[in-house]
Amino acid sequence: MPNSNKTFLRALNGETLPVPPIWLMRQAGRYLPEYRATRAEAGSFLDLCYNPDLACEVTLQPLRRYDFDAAILFSDILVIPKALGQHLAFKQGEGPQLEPIRDASGLGRLSIDGIHASLGPIYETVSKLSDAIPDHTALIGFAGGPWTVATYMVEGKGSKDFANIRRFAYGDPKGFDQLIDIVVEATTQYLLKQVEAGAECIQLFETWGGVLSENGFKRWVIEPTKKIVASLRAVHPDLPIIGFPRGAGLHMIDFKQQTGVTAVGLDSGVPLKWVAENLQKLGPVQGNLDPMYLITGGDEMIDETRRILETLKNGPFIFNLGHGITPETSPDNVDKLVKFIRSQ
Repeated sequence: MPNSNKTFLRALNGETLPVPPIWLMRQAGRYLPEYRATRAEAGSFLDLCYNPDLACEVTLQPLRRYDFDAAILFSDILVIPKALGQHLAFKQGEGPQLEPIRDASGLGRLSIDGIHASLGPIYETVSKLSDAIPDHTALIGFAGGPWTVATYMVEGKGSKDFANIRRFAYGDPKGFDQLIDIVVEATTQYLLKQVEAGAECIQLFETWGGVLSENGFKRWVIEPTKKIVASLRAVHPDLPIIGFPRGAGLHMIDFKQQTGVTAVGLDSGVPLKWVAENLQKLGPVQGNLDPMYLITGGDEMIDETRRILETLKNGPFIFNLGHGITPETSPDNVDKLVKFIRSQ
């Protein structure tokens, strides 16, 4: 475990700390005025992701305000399909737009050769961050989970019902396996390069895993994650890896036991008493304040935070949200949250 003096890494190593480390998903983002200024300077969201100096700057901005225990690389999960050759654009007010791959016949448009040329600026960002973050702060690299990345590749954009990808996966599982295998290989190579550049921990964001059936979850969330974890650990045996299977519910037990992840991220809907009695006994957990509390603030935010801290205090725990910070969030509420946790 690299630099175990860092509280974030100590928690991942299984220590139960009197005050848990804290970082927040999307802690660098549109709720910060300095981020919006840097984004405007970059010209577009993708330009920002591929500009190492500016991506490093926006990663550091929340650390200056809140002194979080971890920094997470500023990038996007969809740099993988772009590196594989799928057209990607971000349209204002519409989110990501990709040329969809609706069946196995479209896989020929993808190529794993040369992905590092596309991803090179991101590795440079990681390297710059490794030098720039405070000594007590851990650096998290990340990627999307293969199923979640594939949802965008197949749907061509965000989705509410994921009908196209489920039709592909359930109707042609062997063909869909080929797509997942491509994403697994690209993601593994991408994450190995992030660790080589200085990332001390990896988080896999399996944001849409909860839409799958039980068998689908095993086949396209657990098994691909297991492959990535095994490949990373073959090179870096002590690498901490956090899996965030949002919406997985009771599947989280199998996810933790079968994938080999170090810790499991909790979405806001997971019952914490169940987590304390079952999941936390298997290893560290991370979560799970509903991001809406950061918008409403007030006593309700503090009371819910206190409940989370109290319920998970007897095991290794990292405080976070159940999903990412939303743009409407007041920076002052984030400040109050961090100060309250630090005061415990």
